[in-house]
Amino acid sequence: MMELTLQLLLKLVSSFVGTLGFAIFMHAPKRAWLPASAVGGVAYALYWALQQFSLSEPLAIFVAALLGSLLGQLLARRMQMIATIFILLAMIPLVPGLGLYRCMHLLAQEMYSAGADAGVRAMVDIVMIALGIAVGSFTFRLFVRPAVPGKGAAK
Repeated sequence: MMELTLQLLLKLVSSFVGTLGFAIFMHAPKRAWLPASAVGGVAYALYWALQQFSLSEPLAIFVAALLGSLLGQLLARRMQMIATIFILLAMIPLVPGLGLYRCMHLLAQEMYSAGADAGVRAMVDIVMIALGIAVGSFTFRLFVRPAVPGKGAAK
């Protein structure tokens, strides 16, 4: 149990650092760096934890992307920034880069069946990320009233 906790903490910290590096590289607003990196770290840690409980990879990615989308929307509202900043950065740790690399590597080695299999798995993960973002954004807008500029100001 202690080893799993340490692994979870390592996943959380490493995905936080990776997301932070991407935020800096992409010139995201400085005040969004730490909160967006925290969301990225939490989303990836959730994905990893769900896989440890034998949840399928696509479903784990969907749930993690859904959480990242909801938290990104919430942070955007609280910090009065656009949600795209937080959601994009939160999804960085979930992108199946290794799967896409394996697909290209196998295809280059003329292992077409294995390459196609790796490519399909990577594309399913990408679709699950997109679906998680869409469902999270829809759910947030369904339950949270839009902020109306100038509303609530003293008359």
